[in-house]
Amino acid sequence: MTATTPDAHPRDDDRRIPLLLALLVLCVGGGALIGVLSASSTSQYGQLDLPSFAPPSSWFGPVWTVLYTLMAVSAWLVARTDHPFRARALTAFAVQLVVNFAWTPVFFGLQARAAALGVIVAVLVSAGWWAVEAGRVHRTAGFLQLPYLAWTSFATVLNAAIVLA
Repeated sequence: MTATTPDAHPRDDDRRIPLLLALLVLCVGGGALIGVLSASSTSQYGQLDLPSFAPPSSWFGPVWTVLYTLMAVSAWLVARTDHPFRARALTAFAVQLVVNFAWTPVFFGLQARAAALGVIVAVLVSAGWWAVEAGRVHRTAGFLQLPYLAWTSFATVLNAAIVLA
């Protein structure tokens, strides 16, 4: 991430809170909707040949709620600036979110574990791109994506271990 000021010229207008709410609905609501549509995922997860480091299924909902909230706040911080790389950062945000939302239907819906490994690698790459671009626009927005990168790295290793089991 490049050195930028944390406030990178915020655009103060009356749309700040509605924009944050919309991004929260998009990220947290979208993730929750995918979770509801993949209702069998909890039972499927328990039936997999899981490695010893696999967390219990009860962790995923709370972890992803936090991560999606951090994504929304980061996107909000970026969107509120007039930084010249704002559009590029928001493009990276959209790409990583679409790829992220694709993983659950591939892994649980299609039960295509190897294909899901390819998807999660794409999530990791696009999340890294998003974190870098967000950090160029607003330092805090980039740092807020570090937990997402850490969890996605762990999830990639977990997905690979499931495929190789």
